Amino acid sequence: MKHDDLQDLLREVASGLGLRRAFSMVVSRVTRLMECDVCSLFILDAEDNSLQLVANHGYEIGEVRDIVIPPNEGVVGTVVRRAEPLNLADVRQHPSYYDVASVNEEDFPRFLAVPLIEYGQVLGVLVAQSATRSFTEDDAGSLTLLATGLAPHIAHALATKELDLHTVRATQLEQRQFKGYAGSPGIAIGTAVLRQPDAQLELVPFRQIESEGIEAALTDFDQALEVVRSDITAGKERMQDALGPEELALFDAYLHMLDDEALPLEVRDAIREDLLWSQTAVKRVFTKHIRDIERSENHYLAERGQDLRDLAQSILAAMQPRTDTIRDIPPDTILVAHEITASMLSEVHSEHLIGFAALAGSMNSHATILARALNLPAVIGAKDIPLAELDNTPIIVDGFTGEVIVNPSPATLERFRNLAESEQTFQVELETIRDLPCETLDGHRINIWVNIGLGSEISRSLDRGAEGIGLFRTEVPFAVRSRFPTEEEQRQIYREHMDAFNPQPVTMRTLDIGGDKDLPYFKIEEDNPFLGWRGIRVTLDHPDIFLQQIRAMFKANAGLEGVLRIMLPMVSNLEEIRVAKRLIDQAFQEIKDEGVTDAKEPQVGVLVEVPSLIFLRQKLINMVDFLAIGTNDLTQYMLAASRTNPRVAEQYQEFDPAMLIALRMLAKTAHEARKPIGICGELAGSVEGAVLCIGMGYDVLSMNATNIPRVKWVVRNITLTNCRRIVARVLRMSNANDTLNYIREQLAGAGLDRALSRHKPYELFL
Repeated sequence: MKHDDLQDLLREVASGLGLRRAFSMVVSRVTRLMECDVCSLFILDAEDNSLQLVANHGYEIGEVRDIVIPPNEGVVGTVVRRAEPLNLADVRQHPSYYDVASVNEEDFPRFLAVPLIEYGQVLGVLVAQSATRSFTEDDAGSLTLLATGLAPHIAHALATKELDLHTVRATQLEQRQFKGYAGSPGIAIGTAVLRQPDAQLELVPFRQIESEGIEAALTDFDQALEVVRSDITAGKERMQDALGPEELALFDAYLHMLDDEALPLEVRDAIREDLLWSQTAVKRVFTKHIRDIERSENHYLAERGQDLRDLAQSILAAMQPRTDTIRDIPPDTILVAHEITASMLSEVHSEHLIGFAALAGSMNSHATILARALNLPAVIGAKDIPLAELDNTPIIVDGFTGEVIVNPSPATLERFRNLAESEQTFQVELETIRDLPCETLDGHRINIWVNIGLGSEISRSLDRGAEGIGLFRTEVPFAVRSRFPTEEEQRQIYREHMDAFNPQPVTMRTLDIGGDKDLPYFKIEEDNPFLGWRGIRVTLDHPDIFLQQIRAMFKANAGLEGVLRIMLPMVSNLEEIRVAKRLIDQAFQEIKDEGVTDAKEPQVGVLVEVPSLIFLRQKLINMVDFLAIGTNDLTQYMLAASRTNPRVAEQYQEFDPAMLIALRMLAKTAHEARKPIGICGELAGSVEGAVLCIGMGYDVLSMNATNIPRVKWVVRNITLTNCRRIVARVLRMSNANDTLNYIREQLAGAGLDRALSRHKPYELFL
């Protein structure tokens, strides 16, 4: 089998064919590509360890579901036990050979079987057989590659009950728990309302029209386009009072994609030139662009691909009879869908919507951004939720831990209601310390600042007691537009934040794109984007972008008392700092030449995210005014583990001994040079991490606004001496779990356990 043939096959499996149809396609395609006679797919029943045949090509049998191999029987059972491929010249000679009644297996003695494995668990076996052709090592490699690609789909189908090996399904009343990612904090207890797309892009058939039907097809498309534009505009108006200008700009980005000179022009050309039915034309044009975007394997672009899919399906739905049942949602609605989109939220936005859960999505998707702005608890990436079973079902969404609980038992409901009530009571207590200083019991002052990116977060940050901005993500205003913002547009955005926090300091991170943060109008396509063109590398290669942004920062800060701190991201060597500082000096001189006389020179610092700077720290500290540590990326690079990859999630540990030693070294160097140092990653926003950072000597803790009150409460109820004692102990520990457990024990012993994780993991109270 050629590699390209395999990849095409896996892409088709992932395209939404339907599971049984996909299985049939796989076994028939394998027999053709491998030039064999038989291909079979067996799935392991986890309840009794039997193997059920779910697809076959080559045997003359009736219903495949009737063929079941008992536990640990047969050569296929041997493959399961050994969890490795088996290539036999004559399967009949194998000691575990199992004769399946009604199957003429003896006619095809050449045998190749590979296990389907996901996260170390054998899910089934893929088998190829031939009457005369022996299988080679290349054949075994190809079939293993195919099995590896199939395994995630099968694991998902088993978990969601899309693939059910039993005739009787589990009762609807059974309590079940699913794990995803915490998209937006809070606990929502309500009823699931299933939201399926009114139209599915993949299901649109290919259909052509006669030339005399062109005008009717164009009219059909234009009318649908107008309906979608109107819906987007209405959705924006419905959410006008709830969202800030940056979030509302997301709707403008959708409208821009529907400009007549953009995608609609291509659809009209396809109708006129290729005589395509209007819905077929929509499918062809949008699918092409979606595939182009998703082929980049870039997280940010993949999310924009979902935006295009959402728009395409909205257009297709507008070509069909419309239903508005979803608009009148009942009280305590929790929206569930494969992926929640911005248009879905705008459709159902009301006081009745209390949260959502989705199989897909990301922390930077438009829907997740909107959820946080609307204070809706949300869980994303809960890929095993059985959507088909959920409509009108009791459900709990835990936006603190990323858990979804379906059909909760009375005990579980009571537990979560108590948790929600306790959390609310604690939040009321936290509000009383909002304006009090962030100071330890023995008088040590800590600066507690906020990580921010949207204008709507300003009031929330100030309400929670933020004393300054430790990280302004300037890429956010860039990302919600369809072009680079002008210098004046940037100045206005930056000024809004500086005015709100004046006279407190504001730390502006220069444009940080690349990796998983590309702009829709400035695509960066690389084989390994996290080790490629990102952060300071991009802006130094485009000094025009860098200078414009720095000038906007100076002008925004002009006349204000608050200090402007400019922070450089993803720096890996000292020369990048020298060049950046020269450009900052140039920008300062340029705005003075323009007549801006009340601007003041900034503090310039570096966001330490690349391990090379740890070894350059002595020279680094003499070149900058301050240091900040971006623990998210630093952990990723230090431990070679992506925090968004579930396969290596256990290796991504911010409390890893190597990380803690590095953090202590950086803090010590900064203090010896009498330069301030802070933390900007998620570590600062966790109670356990904050205690360590204080004990190590960090001056600034910058975090998401949600975490500020909790961390501040702990700071005000602990001593610097105790934090230092904890640090001295954990620096002698050899793994992250021991460190975390020790810190939690110490906090609990000091009566501060209320500030720890919102509640115990779900498994502990089953």
